[in-house]
Amino acid sequence: MTKPTKCISVTEARNLQDNWKSTRAVDIESAMGTIDTREFVYSVAELQEFLDYVTTESTKQGIPKPGVRIYFAAYNNVTSQKATIFLAPTEGGDNDSDNNYKIDPLNMNNGGWPPRNY
Repeated sequence: MTKPTKCISVTEARNLQDNWKSTRAVDIESAMGTIDTREFVYSVAELQEFLDYVTTESTKQGIPKPGVRIYFAAYNNVTSQKATIFLAPTEGGDNDSDNNYKIDPLNMNNGGWPPRNY
């Protein structure tokens, strides 16, 4: 298999992470009074299981080329007020695609603690 065309270099990824930490993490930490989670881990098997689920359910709905939108989110409960993400199925693969609310999003990930720099 060839490398996907939308891959970026490790250097570019580090630069993006550094930009986020120096512009957004500072304000978040100031507002919260603590460091927040900023990286999340899914196993390849978990991601593949979710992608297979989205593909199967979308096909049943007549959606030939579904997508996945990644949302920033935050818990607000007794055990955590940390950041999280969730992956939401869409009805297509472009920016204007509607969310597909007939398929459940994926959340239960592992947030690195303390956050690990890229």
